[in-house]
Amino acid sequence: MADKAKILVVDDEADIREGLRTYLELEGYAVDTAASAEEAVSAGVAGYDLLILDIMMDGMSGTDMASAVKADPRTSSVPIIFLTARDSDDDMVAGLRLGADDYISKPFSLRNVQARVEAVLRRSSAPSAAPARARGIEIDRASLLCKVDGNEVRLPRKEFEILALLMENPERVFTREELLSRIWPEKVVVVDRSVDVHITRLRGKIAPYGKHIITRSGYGYGWQD
Repeated sequence: MADKAKILVVDDEADIREGLRTYLELEGYAVDTAASAEEAVSAGVAGYDLLILDIMMDGMSGTDMASAVKADPRTSSVPIIFLTARDSDDDMVAGLRLGADDYISKPFSLRNVQARVEAVLRRSSAPSAAPARARGIEIDRASLLCKVDGNEVRLPRKEFEILALLMENPERVFTREELLSRIWPEKVVVVDRSVDVHITRLRGKIAPYGKHIITRSGYGYGWQD
């Protein structure tokens, strides 16, 4: 049997720490907790497969801890999910640029957290993919960056993931159902129309290359050079 993935939950709210520990242990993970970033750093984070890290804590913040984790060669590859009450796009982008792999806003459902944990662990165990390039666009999953004609373009996480999936699979048309299952693995209620809205916004943000996102009427979307 494969070893259990080891997760460290760092949050100064005891009910959140213990709730996540209990739920994730029932899902088969080995879970430790820390009540502060200082406690976690003192105990050490090397050896963990994932950190679930609150941003807003007394003393050392979650962002400061994430910076320290990513700056240490012994722990730089440990994936991080930020858990926070702050949910603006700017906060999300800032967190992801620190090296976090995902960002969950409070309040949250435990099923949502489980789905995000599974997705991050799956990505972190997969071989690193080279940046995808097409026409004047470059996307890099490792840094979550999108560049259009060499200029950085900020994309919300879902739009980034849609673009990455399409560009990594040129000429393939994904059904709306496939996009929903791949981009929204947390199984929240998302309707087909949401995919259409994200595609429309995405085309505008990567102009003049939005035309390379093709539509198959009544079916789905793909990327065509």
